[in-house]
Amino acid sequence: MKKWLINSVLFTVFICCACSNESVTSYEPTAANLEIPKLFSDNIIPPVIPNTNPQTIEGVALGKTLFFDPILSGDNSQACADCHAPQNAFTDTSRFSDGIDGTLGTRNSMPLFNLAWNYDEQFFWDGKSFSLEHQAFSPVTDPTEMKSSWTDVVQKLQQHPEYPTLFEQAFGTQRIDSTLVTKAIAQFERTLISANSKFDKFLLGEVNLTPEEQNGFDVFMDEARGDCFHCHGSDKNPLWTDNAFHNNGLDATFTDLGLGTVTGDPADNGKFRSPSLRNLEFTAPYMHDGRFNTLEEVIEHYSEGLQNSPTIDPLMKKVALGGVGLSEKDKSDLKAFLLTLSDYDFISNPDFLNQ
Repeated sequence: MKKWLINSVLFTVFICCACSNESVTSYEPTAANLEIPKLFSDNIIPPVIPNTNPQTIEGVALGKTLFFDPILSGDNSQACADCHAPQNAFTDTSRFSDGIDGTLGTRNSMPLFNLAWNYDEQFFWDGKSFSLEHQAFSPVTDPTEMKSSWTDVVQKLQQHPEYPTLFEQAFGTQRIDSTLVTKAIAQFERTLISANSKFDKFLLGEVNLTPEEQNGFDVFMDEARGDCFHCHGSDKNPLWTDNAFHNNGLDATFTDLGLGTVTGDPADNGKFRSPSLRNLEFTAPYMHDGRFNTLEEVIEHYSEGLQNSPTIDPLMKKVALGGVGLSEKDKSDLKAFLLTLSDYDFISNPDFLNQ
């Protein structure tokens, strides 16, 4: 009995010492709350941050490193940033981004900013991804993009001299997998917040608009003229998009079904996500297939170029007339307003650059 008691005490001491050592050596990443701009906090609900992937300083740093590292591609030649360049508001100036072997896709890369406020959690032009984490998952294996496999990517990261330590700092483990990779990238992408354009400063009372810019905003908000705000927000919606899917009259027949490919519902054919109008100065070409090279072409489409089809959005009220029929002055002023949504600080923010 005495021997049993002694062994029990020794075992308890051993366990307690082990627990004590673990508590000393265990590591918790540092919480990093998103910096919410005033216009966002005043006008829209808080961002979407999954409980399973809280923002941390170490996670964001790891995500940024991965975003700019071509190690994720099959031949180590292409990084996320090659199709989502900071100087272009994290999109590509090519109409169709090419993969590692020069294979062209069929869509223009969407810009990446203010993604944490995509409340329906549907990403890409056709909504095929159901979370920001999942959005970061598919390009690695896409045959027209990075053309790799997660088995190969994980192996390269696991054998890298630095990544196991970076993953341990961010997630408490050196065992790397695709889930942790995409969690880190998603954390970095949620920090890509754009909210310091001229129009933002105007709303905060810091600058004035020119008469042309003011008239352009009035055209944008006027249902009898531009009628743009239903899909693309307003001074009360700093995202400048409704993040919904619309057939905006690009084609009478479709070679790309858009949302219809994902849902299988013919009523969704030809519908694509409304992109944000922020940073249009940096994100040409425009539309899901990059068919328009200039803002003038985009405005001309809505003014005179609408095409009717069975799934045309009801908001395209003047499709029978070809569009809203803007005057030349209103077209010019509308462009002037749209350019006030350019955020130069965003595209030069050192936190978002590969430095």
